[in-house]
Amino acid sequence: MTDLIVKSGVKEVLADHAVSGDFYDAFNKEVTDLIEEAAERAEANDRKTVQPRDL
Repeated sequence: MTDLIVKSGVKEVLADHAVSGDFYDAFNKEVTDLIEEAAERAEANDRKTVQPRDL
C-alpha cells in the first residue's frame, strides 16, 4: 500500500498527543478507503474526474 500521509504533518496536528506506531498504518488505510470511495462515486456519476463533492 502506498503511504498517502506525511507522518510529520500528523505529528504536527497531534502535537499535544502521543501517537502509537500503528496509528499511521490505520490512518493511511482510512485515507485510502476514502479516496477509493470518492473514485467510485465519480464513476457512478459518469465522470473520470474526482471532485471534492465525491468525498
